Amino acid sequence: MSTGSTSAGVLSSPDAEALRRNRILSSKLYFDVPLSKVPLIYSPYYDIAFMGIEKLHPFDSSKWGRICRFLVTDGVLDKKHIVEPQEATKEDLLVVHSDSYLNSLKSSLNVSIIVEVPPVALLPNYLVQRKVLDPFRKQVGGTILAAKLAKERGWAINVGGGFHHCCADKGGGFCVYADISLCIHYAFVRLNISRVMIIDLDAHQGNGHEKDFSNDRRVYILDMYNPEIYPFDFEARRYISQKVEVESGTKTDEYLAKLDEALEVAGQMFDPELVLYNAGTDILDGDPLGRLKISPDGITIRDEKVFRFARERNVPLVMLTSGGYMKSSARVIANSVINLSNKGLINTRGSP
Repeated sequence: MSTGSTSAGVLSSPDAEALRRNRILSSKLYFDVPLSKVPLIYSPYYDIAFMGIEKLHPFDSSKWGRICRFLVTDGVLDKKHIVEPQEATKEDLLVVHSDSYLNSLKSSLNVSIIVEVPPVALLPNYLVQRKVLDPFRKQVGGTILAAKLAKERGWAINVGGGFHHCCADKGGGFCVYADISLCIHYAFVRLNISRVMIIDLDAHQGNGHEKDFSNDRRVYILDMYNPEIYPFDFEARRYISQKVEVESGTKTDEYLAKLDEALEVAGQMFDPELVLYNAGTDILDGDPLGRLKISPDGITIRDEKVFRFARERNVPLVMLTSGGYMKSSARVIANSVINLSNKGLINTRGSP
């Protein structure tokens, strides 16, 4: 695996690498999905709702379900074609996370700090596990499975995931588990993939996966982010393969022009066997945290550009929905998926 492997914080010795590999090979997160289903992954368990406490964070924790409802209502997707993932177990999570980090989540206070909702600290931990962490673990299972489906079908969308602020031994910014890092390590072992490109277009810097793959040349990171907002992780910025900074107030045309240039450079610099696309919608005009001014149509065009980038190179692509802090995000994401379907970049109809 990786030299010096900061990609799992504590896993660096040959014995530890062998243990990681065994955990991946014995995991049940990869399973065969019938062709009648489409590689769009979601579970009702993704959505976080607990006595209204979830409303104390600006993230819309019901957006995942609303995306799917829009797609079903609009006739683009049949509910029975959606793939439901397995929940990641502790053994699955230990592929990247340290035991001490996972144990720290048994403290409701620690979880409250990571998800940025202080009242969570007052709840019994068994409730925090069931109402907050179980949904996140389910989404992790979805991200990991998405790579297998993308390899088989050419694309996969996890209607969730993209927890790019979490690394092996630290969470933050509403990100409890490092689903991107986990997905990549599973792909290395189970899919025989050795070159992965992360295209992170969430408004925030993806400092979690940057730290996890800081010394791993198999992973190329294109991160296009606003440097004037959280997480201000200057150490992690050193590990970005291709850094594109977009300042507060950047508008759609300028953003898309920068993306075109960035994708062209990325295609010249690296030849991936898998693309992980972190498609945050917090770049939307009006988003209180992203502070950019990208139109809803701009999101649709952005996503189409990334899918075309992968299609032109015949590279499987995994899309994660990541950050987005306005109620309108779910509709915008659904419209983008509909456009991808209309353009023939994905097939949401399933096989007979």
